[in-house]
Amino acid sequence: MAVLVGKKAPVFSASAVVNGGEIVEDFSLNQYIGKKYVLFFFYPADFTFVCPTELLAFQDKIEDFESRGVQLVGCSVDSKFSHWKWLQTELKDGGIKGVKYPLVADPPMTIADNYDVLAGEWDYNDNDEAEYEGIPEAYRGLFLIDKNGVVRHQIVNDMPLGRSVDEAIRMVDALQFHEENGEVCPANWHKGDKAIKETQESISSFLAEK
Repeated sequence: MAVLVGKKAPVFSASAVVNGGEIVEDFSLNQYIGKKYVLFFFYPADFTFVCPTELLAFQDKIEDFESRGVQLVGCSVDSKFSHWKWLQTELKDGGIKGVKYPLVADPPMTIADNYDVLAGEWDYNDNDEAEYEGIPEAYRGLFLIDKNGVVRHQIVNDMPLGRSVDEAIRMVDALQFHEENGEVCPANWHKGDKAIKETQESISSFLAEK
């Protein structure tokens, strides 16, 4: 599994469904550089079980992300048409109607491959033909990208394991606090908690207070 933290987020241009129903053909994260943080996350597939709980949970907290200048963007290997249909389907029928942030379509699996979250890989058979080995879906990868386009945080969950939206918000708060104050955030830090200056004296003082 590749570690992208500290590196520029892989660039792509792909189809996406935005605002809950509008298809755009040349969606790219580059549009947010210098303007917004991006929380870019992958999920295995449309019309499944754990995935709608995650996508709807992110939508439920969208105001918390927007107030922090964060753009949510989801991605799976499904087509733009599958995304569009899922977004038009009512919640009671297994849909995610009401989700407004962009959903990127990655049927060639190149975006998921570049972020190294595919549950398998391409290989060649004895006839030199490309074959995919494994599950042609993405793990639950999540990448927090700063305004310079650099990945500052990543997690990758196996498919049965849903993510914590509150933890994603906590990581945004920690990154922004560090950028604004130059202090580092200790274990279990939350917005409003005491942080640490990067000196041995301040670290010792912090630990002594525990």
